[in-house]
Amino acid sequence: MTEKDASRERTNMAEDRTAMANERTYSSWMGTGLGAIGVAIGMNAVFGEFEPTWAAKAVATIFLVIAIVIFWSAQQQACKTLVRLRESDFEAKSGRSFTTLAGLMTLAALGTGVILWTL
Repeated sequence: MTEKDASRERTNMAEDRTAMANERTYSSWMGTGLGAIGVAIGMNAVFGEFEPTWAAKAVATIFLVIAIVIFWSAQQQACKTLVRLRESDFEAKSGRSFTTLAGLMTLAALGTGVILWTL
């Protein structure tokens, strides 16, 4: 193996590690967003008999909005990293999976909000 081949192999391995770190970071942010949804649900469970009921629901809604912001921020960062990886000859997967998951998580958060407000 020539020095040039060894250097290219090290670069390829570094790009693979970067792609995997990007996916782990995205996954972690999604978990954080799910935690915010959990807080919203917990607010309703703990303060369900709270008067006025709209106040507890409004605070729960704030946590749902935070979750949605987290989902889309994670998607944007993950896709930016993929774009930077594609600037080299790295064959990164498409950002469609990041976008699809962020969209589905947003729908789930919105559905949770609708359920909380109808209780």
